[in-house]
Amino acid sequence: MTTAPTTASGPRSGQMDPMDHADQMDFRHVMSHLPTGVVAVTGVDPASARPVGLIVGTFASLSLEPPLVAFSIARTSSSWPGVRRGGRFSASVLAEGQDAVCRSLSRKSGDKFADVPWHPSPDGAPRVNGAVAWIDCEPEQELDGGDHLIVIARVRRMSTGPGEPLVFHKGRLGSYRDTVAA
Repeated sequence: MTTAPTTASGPRSGQMDPMDHADQMDFRHVMSHLPTGVVAVTGVDPASARPVGLIVGTFASLSLEPPLVAFSIARTSSSWPGVRRGGRFSASVLAEGQDAVCRSLSRKSGDKFADVPWHPSPDGAPRVNGAVAWIDCEPEQELDGGDHLIVIARVRRMSTGPGEPLVFHKGRLGSYRDTVAA
């Protein structure tokens, strides 16, 4: 256990101890060691009546009662405002082998859906074909998360498909193997 410095350069003087500050590159490197699922969050922007979407790696269940999910979105996202305006969206848990879908929906410009096969949810939001799961949601709340927004959404319906999920780990897309029951 370390103790806080008591010198004029320590935290008690209002300055951050350099050993306590997480450098952005170090933070990214360390966090890249945590494998995440790859989820396409998609909707229809009512302003253009066109599908809009983005990829998130922070999608998680939040509550069973009521059924809620949470994920984070960069404040700089140009896609999330369109998804939000649509009111309801679908979260497609991408399957291994859907690397191209991930890259398409991660683009900053152009027609993200040109090469993405999809079908509409009952609410009309795009569901990515071949995904291992679909979760149709309605945004409930956005919270401050530094340079990201934390989105909390109510689950309206969900279903699963065959296959294994696409995984993001150490800057690479792939699959996982050799799992053991928890």
